[in-house]
Amino acid sequence: MQFGVFTVGDVTPDPTTGRAPTEHERIKAMAAIAEHAEQAGLDVFATGEHHNPPFVPSSPTTLLGWIAGHTSKLLLSTATTLITTNDPVKIAEDYAMLQHLAEGRVDLILGRGNTGPVYPWFGKDIRDGIDLALENYALLRQLWNEDVVDWSGRFRTPLQGFTATPRPLDGVAPFVWHGSIRSPEIAEQAAYYGDGFFHNNIFWPKEHTQRMVALYRRRFAHYGHGTEQQAIVGLGGQVFMRENSQDAVREFRPYFDNAPVYGHGPSLEEFMRETPLTVGTPEQVIERTLSFRDYVGDYQRQLFLLDHAGLPLKTVLEQIDLLGEKVVPVLREEFAIGRPAEVPDAPTHAGLVARTAGGTTGTAETRDDERSALFDTKEAIAP
Repeated sequence: MQFGVFTVGDVTPDPTTGRAPTEHERIKAMAAIAEHAEQAGLDVFATGEHHNPPFVPSSPTTLLGWIAGHTSKLLLSTATTLITTNDPVKIAEDYAMLQHLAEGRVDLILGRGNTGPVYPWFGKDIRDGIDLALENYALLRQLWNEDVVDWSGRFRTPLQGFTATPRPLDGVAPFVWHGSIRSPEIAEQAAYYGDGFFHNNIFWPKEHTQRMVALYRRRFAHYGHGTEQQAIVGLGGQVFMRENSQDAVREFRPYFDNAPVYGHGPSLEEFMRETPLTVGTPEQVIERTLSFRDYVGDYQRQLFLLDHAGLPLKTVLEQIDLLGEKVVPVLREEFAIGRPAEVPDAPTHAGLVARTAGGTTGTAETRDDERSALFDTKEAIAP
């Protein structure tokens, strides 16, 4: 199982001092967080993608390329790559280039993002969001899997005899997770292709997360990729830790109360009770994180958000140390207990290369009848 951290790259004033970092300071801080994550023994660093203030990670591959040159083991990912407003050709080429520079230590989480105005900024209509996600990803796969592509669709100019360069490292494209908070169509898309499904797992109660993951698992099995237990699932989450739980709550409260996403809403206590947010001791984080398996089953990746809402870099690095020293080693051991043999390991480049060499791609045959009905799911997900 993989453990790591993700950032959304917000530039938020520290409510205890009133000072906001500069964009330069925030960008350098994200790079420092990634380096520290590797030093602490974590597996994954993921960056979001945003094109509006107060966020700075508008170019994930630039940031991840720098991190690739300063790390040796860390798996580099995104949270999220905007499949709706980015050109699939640029995604195919940018992430293949990054894959080569990082010696395969790359995967990505595709999603629609949570900023409505990004659609017109990039010449798209938000009402086409789901359709864009479906069409753009189908093209992205074709660009990675075929050396010469002829293609036409609704949302970009046709391609004739086009070759995306560079080609994926070792002939194997980066592994793709489809990230969603509330869209069953995205869970269906992940299941259809046999890809991973990543649920943000921050803003919603566990019952919602349970339904979304269960839908993905059922449809993964339906499309012939394996059993429900063999589906590839990742979860997000947010934690803040101190050795004493009261100290953790007291220190984190002003950051929570003024956070750009959930500040000035429900109280910290309400949010901790109704969502997976955990503020307390390392032992409480361990207990809460282990409980995720009770409602999503055995899964492959757990990422934590640590640097949101103006928390100073020094504090974030302390949180990473606590994860690396006191939380993740216990989680690795506990999650391994009783894990069924059929549950696959988290995808890596080496594993995908070996699977391809063995003649198994993990992708079901294209069936005309199912393709015509693709994403026409009638399964209900509570809003």
